[in-house]
Amino acid sequence: MRILIITLFLSLNVAVNAQQNYFPDAEWETKPAAALGFSKSLLDSAVQFALTNENKLERDLRIANLKSYAREPDYKILGPMKPRGGPAGMVIKNGYIVAQWGDVQRVDMTFSVTKSYLAVVAGLAVDAGLIKNEKEKVAQYVWDDQFEGNHNASVTWQQLLTQSSDWSGGLFGLQDWADRPPKEGSINDWKNRKLLTPGTNFEYNDVRVNLLAYSLLHVWRKPLPAVLKEKIMDPIGASTTWRWFGYDDAFINIDGIMMQSVSGGGHHGGGIFINTQDQARLGLLFLRNGKWKMQQLLSQNWINATRQPSVANKNYGYLWWLNTEQGWQGVSANVYYAAGYGGNYIIVDQEHDIVVVTRWMDDSKIAELMRKVIAAAKSN
Repeated sequence: MRILIITLFLSLNVAVNAQQNYFPDAEWETKPAAALGFSKSLLDSAVQFALTNENKLERDLRIANLKSYAREPDYKILGPMKPRGGPAGMVIKNGYIVAQWGDVQRVDMTFSVTKSYLAVVAGLAVDAGLIKNEKEKVAQYVWDDQFEGNHNASVTWQQLLTQSSDWSGGLFGLQDWADRPPKEGSINDWKNRKLLTPGTNFEYNDVRVNLLAYSLLHVWRKPLPAVLKEKIMDPIGASTTWRWFGYDDAFINIDGIMMQSVSGGGHHGGGIFINTQDQARLGLLFLRNGKWKMQQLLSQNWINATRQPSVANKNYGYLWWLNTEQGWQGVSANVYYAAGYGGNYIIVDQEHDIVVVTRWMDDSKIAELMRKVIAAAKSN
């Protein structure tokens, strides 16, 4: 009898907790601002602010990329690209849509927000035991020439996830030294630079992020978009419209099947193409610490690791940006976010139970937008 009572109590507890957190099905419910404790006028002002502060990036993103990365030696577009839409976004409170603007169902490139999805796939591998510990050396799992030599052989999964590996080499025709080279020196200087101890220096580098995707493909032995779809996107009710591309020639033979190794962003094309609503669903999954309805899709341990400041950069975790040192002044130090070229953001604010997604917003205005949203939430 005692066991029965305890079981019933625990079941009731789970049911109550499930009711406290709303998770959208195919149709995402909207609630009025006032019903969720917002000032409607302040929230409307925040939405108008987002709409009137569009990123100045060209609508033709091929032209934008060619201009932005013209200094990179032999820069070229290697994967699919798509002209962008206009400003769009959503504010989610307690799981409900409290505000949205623009075309939230338009599929657009999301550039380096893709990196944060890649961290999800890495977390799934750790949760499944395919990677025993992210502090292990990648060479223990991927034994080809990408991790030969004392320097590259010492690189860990964690260092790739925190962009602090200083891995040196080439992948799919791209060299690490040619990606966002320093302002000083020449090509010979960049090629022959002094290698830094892995884990000690943060450097934003898409070739190394693509190396992480390549390494995870070896571990999963199936295309990473298929892993993401099965384990995350389908369970959270994402649409069927999102896609994850690699470069046109980024195919490798896994178990006799040619599979594409996807890119971690749109620096050379590719990456995740997705709509605003699907981005918001991922943000809500993180807001709920990896849980969706009754399923723990991604462990809370991994969510916690994702937002832990790294040694080389206190404002960067596992391919998610942090506000640890409050670069966004007036916004909680615990806020963390996925960020991509052109003003693409998924922002998670657990203190206020809010997710904010923006597309094509002026990057210099994003902190002010968050301050406006938080002020609207705290007004009552």
